[in-house]
Amino acid sequence: MANVDDKVSAPNNPVIAVIAAARAWFDDRTPGLMPAYRKHMTEYFAPKNFNVMYYFGSLAMLVLVNQIVTGIFLTMHYKPSAAEAFSSVEYIMRDVEWGWLIRYMHSTGASLFFIVVYLHMFRGLMYGSYQRPRELVWILGMLIYLVLMAEAFLGYVLPWGQMSFWGAKVIISLFGAFPVIGNGLTEWIMGDYLPSDATLNRFFALHVIALPLVLLLLVVLHLGALHEVGSNNPDGVDVKYGPKGNRWSKTAPADTIPFHPYYTVKDIVGVGFLLLLAAFIIFFAPEFGGWFLEHDNFVEANPLVTPAHIKPVWYYTPYYAMLRVVPDKLAGVLVMFGAIAILFFVPWLDRARVKSYRYRGLMSKVLLGLFAIAFVWLGKIGAGPGTDPVETIIGRFLTFYYFAFFLTMPLWTKWDKTKPVPERVTTHD
Repeated sequence: MANVDDKVSAPNNPVIAVIAAARAWFDDRTPGLMPAYRKHMTEYFAPKNFNVMYYFGSLAMLVLVNQIVTGIFLTMHYKPSAAEAFSSVEYIMRDVEWGWLIRYMHSTGASLFFIVVYLHMFRGLMYGSYQRPRELVWILGMLIYLVLMAEAFLGYVLPWGQMSFWGAKVIISLFGAFPVIGNGLTEWIMGDYLPSDATLNRFFALHVIALPLVLLLLVVLHLGALHEVGSNNPDGVDVKYGPKGNRWSKTAPADTIPFHPYYTVKDIVGVGFLLLLAAFIIFFAPEFGGWFLEHDNFVEANPLVTPAHIKPVWYYTPYYAMLRVVPDKLAGVLVMFGAIAILFFVPWLDRARVKSYRYRGLMSKVLLGLFAIAFVWLGKIGAGPGTDPVETIIGRFLTFYYFAFFLTMPLWTKWDKTKPVPERVTTHD
């Protein structure tokens, strides 16, 4: 925004004069643009004590843009048919100029997306970012997570390799466990009795058009809800309104700084680190040992040959492990979906008197740490062959702990001792 000195010197500076005239032209025709920019950027005041855990929201936005841009280029050469899908991906990798780079940017971006989203969610659990008045922010974030899982699954099927075909068959067949409507629902989703042309066409349409629109809408709503109530911080202390402690504005909350340019510049550090990490993976290990791209998916889909070990991509494996360790198919499906659904109720399950785990007692910290270990361990079990009976027993215990962590949360969050919470946000090295 130009200041008074700029306006005075504008007649003597043709560049500034042109910029001012262009801005005035846009302001006259889009009167709400600059107020919206100020509300969400220069005049959005965020707590001054953000730490490294607050990188992951902006990094998720970066990866989302990467997925959209690279996805557009991939659709220019991809053909959603059972006869041509696999060969079109091979054509992109071998014959399209820089096609291999675009494809690996997209596949690596999918895994990086879930890495930053899981860390973003864990930060919310650590600092109580779901508590009042931010319940809606958490709910919208969980809807984003749900849509992202569906979007990733649809995209996983499109290359039409062995794991794409059999993964689609196994996952979609889970809906057949529901009584009465199960078989009809499975056929309706696939459009056939087996994954085929109809499946690819509808999955392509949903992956490229429908779900990205829903995802973008939810992201806008998520950010809008966040900026309406303000950001949480590592202390879990709501910033106080008034001039004391804030030299930016007499009406701005104390102990805050403008989001732009301070946090936008800070986020550039995280962006640079993520881009370096992504570049290393893309150029040196795009398959990441079979975790990001399974080896079986480099073989064209064959309905007559079943892979020795059918498993989903790593970001689904914790839930897949829960499904697999439950003996009954319907019960396993309910447990798997219930593990995601229970996350929506966290704002009402947590009864702690303080938000941040920084000021909670040892019990809360230990239980949250064990929860993180259980989730990662379940992911490891879900990525395995599932033939070890010891792993099955461990998986059942970890699944029990996963649900017990949330279902008993109203009790242990209320019983746990808390430390004195400062009246204003603090800064920590």
